[in-house]
Amino acid sequence: MQGWAQLPRVRLMNKVAEITFAFWVMKICATTLGETAGDLLSMTLNVGYALSTLILLGIFVATLIVQLTSRAFHPLLYWSVILSTSTAGTTMSDFMDRTLELGYATGSLILATLLIVVLAVWRWSVGTISVSNIQSPRVEGFYWAAILVSNTLGTALGDYLADSSGLGFAGGAALIASVIAAIVAANYWTSLSRIALFWAAFVLTRPLGATVGDLLTKTPEEGGLGFGTIGSSAVLAAVLLILIILTTRAHAKRP
Repeated sequence: MQGWAQLPRVRLMNKVAEITFAFWVMKICATTLGETAGDLLSMTLNVGYALSTLILLGIFVATLIVQLTSRAFHPLLYWSVILSTSTAGTTMSDFMDRTLELGYATGSLILATLLIVVLAVWRWSVGTISVSNIQSPRVEGFYWAAILVSNTLGTALGDYLADSSGLGFAGGAALIASVIAAIVAANYWTSLSRIALFWAAFVLTRPLGATVGDLLTKTPEEGGLGFGTIGSSAVLAAVLLILIILTTRAHAKRP
């Protein structure tokens, strides 16, 4: 009886979102919104990549501090940090690849190396890079560092596939979606590490969002649908907010 009474308390100790189908839908929505919102600030409003990066990194730090000092999982706060990593990652990647003229391939290689280093240090320091039990500030710090780098990497990789590989926005999105589908199949029908599969899928949802975001916002002459950054960002923000409300209510109804 005592153990049963403690079960809800143990489950709530994890300060990050539970990995469900809804999580992946919201992650793709948030990363797509990060692409369109980042482009809205840096390109549509002509703020520039460098200043946009400073602004968005400031928002990321502010939301992260609130998240780290929180004692429980709060869906709206959690997805606000996810979104801030995605928008900041968009402008940081563009600053590296375009302003510094590193190029998409070089930028992707640098960021992929940095992500491997973050995950390796996390694994060496803690013993696991599983996200099923994120409790301490140190582990959560590794978690958010990996997410920030992975979302920045995803932007560079998505731009590389869409612009440099010749696949275009739709072709790049289709390729990444196919790889994610293969990862899902491996999760169900192979004995591959679930942790490795999670991080592979987590990284790839960002370039999927980047290519879908560009597909939505770019003009038909550029290979897009021409919805623009403002309209696309508004719709994606509304969809994400609705999903957060629905999942929060479902979580609250659990026994």
